[in-house]
Amino acid sequence: MLPTKIVVIGAGSASFGLNTVAALMGSGRLRGSHLALVDRNAETLGIMTRLAERLNREWDADMTLTSHTHHADALEGAAFVVSAIEVGPREELWRQDYEITLKYGVRQPYAENGGPGGFAHAARNIGPVMEIVRAMEDACPEAWFINYTNPMIRICDAIARYSRIKVVGLCHQIYIGYGMVGYVLADELGIEVPEGEISTHADPDIWPKLMQIAHQATQKVDILAAGLNHFSWMLDLRLKATGEDLYPHFRERWAAFDPAFEPLTRRVFDAFGLFPIAGDEHLCEYLPWVSDPQTRPWEKYGISLYDWERMGRMRSAGHEWIAAMADGRESVDGLRYCDSEGALEMIENMAGAGQHFHLAVNLPNDGQIANLPAGAIVETPGWVSGAGVRGVCAGELPEGVAELCRREMAAVRLCVDAAVHGDRQAALQCLLLSPCITDMDVARQILDDYLESYREYLPQFW
Repeated sequence: MLPTKIVVIGAGSASFGLNTVAALMGSGRLRGSHLALVDRNAETLGIMTRLAERLNREWDADMTLTSHTHHADALEGAAFVVSAIEVGPREELWRQDYEITLKYGVRQPYAENGGPGGFAHAARNIGPVMEIVRAMEDACPEAWFINYTNPMIRICDAIARYSRIKVVGLCHQIYIGYGMVGYVLADELGIEVPEGEISTHADPDIWPKLMQIAHQATQKVDILAAGLNHFSWMLDLRLKATGEDLYPHFRERWAAFDPAFEPLTRRVFDAFGLFPIAGDEHLCEYLPWVSDPQTRPWEKYGISLYDWERMGRMRSAGHEWIAAMADGRESVDGLRYCDSEGALEMIENMAGAGQHFHLAVNLPNDGQIANLPAGAIVETPGWVSGAGVRGVCAGELPEGVAELCRREMAAVRLCVDAAVHGDRQAALQCLLLSPCITDMDVARQILDDYLESYREYLPQFW
């Protein structure tokens, strides 16, 4: 395999940066490559660079390492750009996205990827992302952009429709589906379930337990899922050893399972006949039945908010741990097991003309889902090779499910058009398509508040 040049943007991140850098540097197939680390935060970039230098020495990666506080200095000659940028401070802005709508009587279920919060989140991130891809068009026009930034489908849609850069979006949400299937079928599949609460909630005390189950389940079953990122649906479920169709048995076991486990997923599965794999706290963002202020369905379904304060503290603690490893005060042995959530597999197999089947990739719809709009970003399995990434054709979604997806796809397109052009009318239409908006005046008030509150991040609207 020939060495390649990889640019990691957002390399100073305590989670994405650490996992991605460690996974790439631990790859024997990428030995001798050029790894360019980019982050606007010079302090966290410096810490990650020192750690990368240590890994380069101790793991004999033989990589050329460079670090840059601006992407323009790193892109020349790159074959891959891996990005998880986030306009920060992340937790503070996310909380503000949620609290602004409360002033107008709108309680969003999660406020990250769908609804009004999804608009604000995407609009802030699309500008910086488009700066990167514009620079790529000059410096490395044939490079692949591997995206982790949320809202996933809105970021990927902006790149796909408004640039010449090839883009694939990667997300680990497919493993939530494996975790739920593994939990429900644990006895039949011989899966060991950790003690304590199990759910799909974004709780650092719970998430690792679900991932333990998911890891075991991936060895036992195959899931074919298709739809949108964080809004994907299980089309097929098979026992790996024999190819047996497990979907009928899963339906039966799910119906008899603890009704307190993922109650929103349960209701949607019952209503539409297809199992949604994202888990309640992501699924809720795309549905119009979880934000009514009178019936308060978030209480009925136990939808909890993201713990912004705790996650912010964990981010700081993560940087302290990275610094300890960079300075030799902590072992780096555990980093051998870091998972880049797909970037490593993409790069190894595209650069080395390999063959890899990936469980979930976000790409423009070129027939992967027949009854969703062509060109819109969809999530299906994909084949990775020297020719790039191709989505697997998954057929059609049931009409009710497809219509839920189409409504979100229309909102995505309007959001992207609004953010790229500074188009307030498109932005208003995007909010009017939000599942939690029921009043046109309220939609305009929320939009005006968002644009004023985030004026420094959204100059295109002024």
